[in-house]
Amino acid sequence: MQEAKSFKIPKRLILEGYEKVKSNQGAAGVDQVTIADFDKSLKSNLYKLWNRMSSGSYHPMSVRLVEIPKSGGGTRHLGIPSVIDRIAQMSAVLVLQPKLDPIFHEDSYGY
Repeated sequence: MQEAKSFKIPKRLILEGYEKVKSNQGAAGVDQVTIADFDKSLKSNLYKLWNRMSSGSYHPMSVRLVEIPKSGGGTRHLGIPSVIDRIAQMSAVLVLQPKLDPIFHEDSYGY
């Protein structure tokens, strides 16, 4: 083994992902950990996420299912990921979006 980590993920990227998730707020996921709870051990939590993502051992948690009432009756399902999963997703977006946006048609809107 030549390198300690399978993927070169800068720690700063995980911190940027966290900052964006924190600014968006949002509800707790299936683990019931809020952003305030996550902040209590911020350095440790971000390091664990970085370590798992860098080594290729990161696996997202289940998503909390919430039913949202529709205006015309009935409900729709909304999946709420955990804070740590939202940070991982945002970190991936920060890398992928600048590379993918230029190849989408200007009227595609991500479809």
